[in-house]
Amino acid sequence: MLRILNIRTKVPMEKTLEKLISYKLHCNWQDIADICIVRRSIDARRKPRIYFVFTVDVRLKNEKEVYARCQGDKDVRRITEPHPVSIVPGTLALPKRPVVVGTGPAGMAAAFLLAQYGYRPIVLERGCDVDTRTGHVEEFWKTGRFRAASNVQFGEGGAGTFSDGKLTTRVNHPLIPMILKKFVEAGAPEEIMYAYNPHVGTDILRDVVKNMRHAIEKMGGNVYFNQCVTAVNRDAAGTVRSVTVNDSKEIPTAIVVLGIGHSARDTYHMLYDKGIAMERKPFAMGVRIEHPQEMVDQSQYGCPAAELGLDAADYALVYHGKNGRSAYSFCMCPGGVVVAAASEEGMVVTNGMSLYHRDSGIANSALVVNVSTEDIGGTGPLAAIEFQRHYERLAFEAGGRNYCAPAQTVGDFLKRPGVQADPLVYSYKPGVAWVDLHTVLPDFVSATLEQALPYFGRHIHGFDHSGVVMTGVESRTSAPVRILRGEDRVAFGVPGLYPVGEGAGYAGGIMSASIDGMETAIEIINKYKLLEGI
Repeated sequence: MLRILNIRTKVPMEKTLEKLISYKLHCNWQDIADICIVRRSIDARRKPRIYFVFTVDVRLKNEKEVYARCQGDKDVRRITEPHPVSIVPGTLALPKRPVVVGTGPAGMAAAFLLAQYGYRPIVLERGCDVDTRTGHVEEFWKTGRFRAASNVQFGEGGAGTFSDGKLTTRVNHPLIPMILKKFVEAGAPEEIMYAYNPHVGTDILRDVVKNMRHAIEKMGGNVYFNQCVTAVNRDAAGTVRSVTVNDSKEIPTAIVVLGIGHSARDTYHMLYDKGIAMERKPFAMGVRIEHPQEMVDQSQYGCPAAELGLDAADYALVYHGKNGRSAYSFCMCPGGVVVAAASEEGMVVTNGMSLYHRDSGIANSALVVNVSTEDIGGTGPLAAIEFQRHYERLAFEAGGRNYCAPAQTVGDFLKRPGVQADPLVYSYKPGVAWVDLHTVLPDFVSATLEQALPYFGRHIHGFDHSGVVMTGVESRTSAPVRILRGEDRVAFGVPGLYPVGEGAGYAGGIMSASIDGMETAIEIINKYKLLEGI
């Protein structure tokens, strides 16, 4: 098989990929047996002349002959088929079915693989199924009626269900093609297999997680909703023997895959009280910032995206201050909206969400500043959670105690003299209250944002326009706590407990959490065999 790099063509494409490949390989398109797009990216450095850049794998009917003609072309390489990941059931007896806690990306990936290999996992989700949950969330956004067990953070699919559904990751991992293929089989668009910044969109992602649940059940697993794990029970030797659900029902098990998500604060407290080793970890905090999408398109493409037949443009920005503080964009949602994402009563949290077509006309992103473990103060690992809660409560109070969020224009935030700019666009529901965001953010966060905004405005025209709206607070960029585990993925001193994903402190997004969950499932499968009849 040949891998071809840097196949470039203007946007919109004037020639088929087959013709571009045959030209590159000096062969007829009839010689091509199969094409697999490895990656498709966009080169906008010479806007408004925009290019697609493809990397493709090609199988040819006469590969040896064609490759000989391409000697010396650094963009044409001969590659071998990748070896499949080794998954072989182990020999240790597993007398009880494994339990997977949480149906976020890590838990779902672990449960899917365990079910695929016959381990019939019991999956426990503290929130509701995705359809019921969607109704509850939309009601909250419209009316402010909050449900502690069914919200943007808790329920089938985890926090990612109400997001942009990004599938980007910074690692090159052999499990990525397997995970993406499972998403496609569950209903995700096929383009996620090769797009440079793949995304599913929250509307499609809801069906994907539901279809994956049905697949788990079809393979012998069981998924139960409204089942909050309130205790992990151990025997005298410290080994897992069961979990308690809703403070009442005990489920015997020897294996618990713990994919709790970054907002399960009561579960962190329970684990800490049970003596599970954990530590505080850095995270980030800031605001959501919104722009007219056409402003971002014009800056990135030199024209509206629709004129080129492209999706809404995105961006990634980083500012490094002289004092060591950094501000950066995070979870950028082209054509999306800012959403209410509280998971506890009396607190306001913001997040971003996009549908698959990204057609809201509004671009939004988290604009956050790094929070170090020293910034947190207090004692013990759970002090990091209290740090987040403090500012989420301030935001609730400032918003009017009704889940409206505090908001402010960039011009007002930067105290630009003589500037009176009306808000350009904002989308947060149930609504916003116009306040000074300095009162709901740590001083070092506000100071760093003041420095970063003009800097970002020099890179994306209009980014720091005085009428641009910022909404607070964005506090759930990642887990503030890490549950400690060894190289065998087992929690320190607790045989049978496998903390996974973003909530455990080992991932940051849908793909990395899925990888972590699947790697943990492989570790379990390679170690244990399920006894017959269980």
